[in-house]
Amino acid sequence: MHQRLLTPTQLVLALLTAGVIGGGGATLVYGTHAHAASTPPAAAAPAAPEVTAGATTDFSQITERYGPAVVNISVSGMRKAADDGDDDSPQGSWPGFDPNDPFFEFFRRFQGPNGGFPGPRGTPIHAQGSGFIISPDGLILTNAHVVRDAKDVTVKLTDRREFEAKVLGADPKTDVAVLRIKAKDLPTVPLGSARDLKVGEWVLAIGSPFGFENSVTAGVVSAKGRSLPDDTFVPFIQTDVAVNPGNSGGPLFNTRGQVVGINSQIYTHTGGYQGLSFAIPIDVAAKVKDQIVATGHASHARLGVTVQEVNQTLAESFGLDRPEGALVSNVLPDSAAEKAGLKAGDVIRKFNGQAIVASGDLTALVGQAMPGDRVALEIWRQGKREELQAKLGDASDKTTQVAQDTQGKGQGRLGLALRPLQPQEKREAGVSNGLLIEDATGAAALAGVQSGDVLLAVNGTPVRSIEQVRALVARSDKSVALLIQRDGDKIFVPVRLG
Repeated sequence: MHQRLLTPTQLVLALLTAGVIGGGGATLVYGTHAHAASTPPAAAAPAAPEVTAGATTDFSQITERYGPAVVNISVSGMRKAADDGDDDSPQGSWPGFDPNDPFFEFFRRFQGPNGGFPGPRGTPIHAQGSGFIISPDGLILTNAHVVRDAKDVTVKLTDRREFEAKVLGADPKTDVAVLRIKAKDLPTVPLGSARDLKVGEWVLAIGSPFGFENSVTAGVVSAKGRSLPDDTFVPFIQTDVAVNPGNSGGPLFNTRGQVVGINSQIYTHTGGYQGLSFAIPIDVAAKVKDQIVATGHASHARLGVTVQEVNQTLAESFGLDRPEGALVSNVLPDSAAEKAGLKAGDVIRKFNGQAIVASGDLTALVGQAMPGDRVALEIWRQGKREELQAKLGDASDKTTQVAQDTQGKGQGRLGLALRPLQPQEKREAGVSNGLLIEDATGAAALAGVQSGDVLLAVNGTPVRSIEQVRALVARSDKSVALLIQRDGDKIFVPVRLG
């Protein structure tokens, strides 16, 4: 007998037809919400063997021992509103994949809140995801997007028992949710630490891709501390573990059988798995879990700055020995950053002693701190190292921003035609100093500077006259960093000099 092979699209459609995964279309018919099973629980399975420490590629022991603690989560409810950019909507954050495509949300996060099929307001939603039990009395971790807009949540165990679950709380900023089911003596997973993970280390994922429960896939850690669009609070673990819709919320194990992450997202240009999957570090999830269990919600700190990456050109412009740190392009009024004395042009290099290599490192560390925490900041200002103290604010007021870098490459002269701002122009721009760029050519134009931009500073020094700009550029060697304001936003643009 020949085996029939299904394409990914055929597989999705077949599972939709069979009711394994739900869609938001009106032509699909869904069953009633599942409740706790009335039949007695299945007989206890023989005790699984202990996981051998140091096992590298044989994951059978981990699967046998901890697989029963991985659960399938089914969600039903009503969509509050179509995805329009609010909450944690991913609109526009995945280049190459049209946000209007009905499979966009479905594949961006392994299983969207309505099975990945956007529908009109008030549309019933049916979705599936994964989770794992962390306490014998029924505490479960999963993704916030799995249970978003959920009215009824059903948890199915590997022994076929089903329980109604209560959502204790969900934190969209970290995509972590905590559920509770009424049960005792449940199998659990041990929690490890993502800090101990090494790039290249083997890891294992267990979940329900496309509704196929307790599926096991393995791979290696590709990178740590990844920053993703719209998810600046999480330093993601990147792996090449095969994950698909339905894996959301499932555990990522290390070779010692400890959970080190929660599988959360994939990056794709085609809508299918392409070797890039991302997990929330369990250290982040554990902090959020503790807050949710205690208060029903999670709080995150706020520094109050807009930051951008430091590339080689910017590093040379500011006199840094290497392109690392978070470059401050804007300080929000009345924020913790302003009160601490941070200024545009400062490069934050350490946060409470932890090195800031990429700008995302800062936003992740701030997001994991608590409002009111006092932190030490090591900064680079005007060619010197300085230390500041800051008392963090609350991210619920306004989140830390990350500037979108629109830099370009160029050679030759600076090529700027400047004039002083008129008093009314200063008021309209909300600035006390600066020069209007009437024309941009040469290196500046190639770097992305445009006519109509306002030049606020050169290499971190505020500018008030054309002569001052000439002097600052003359003292620069290979490059300059121009602080530009455009449509109310500020960003440093690195310009290579000829």
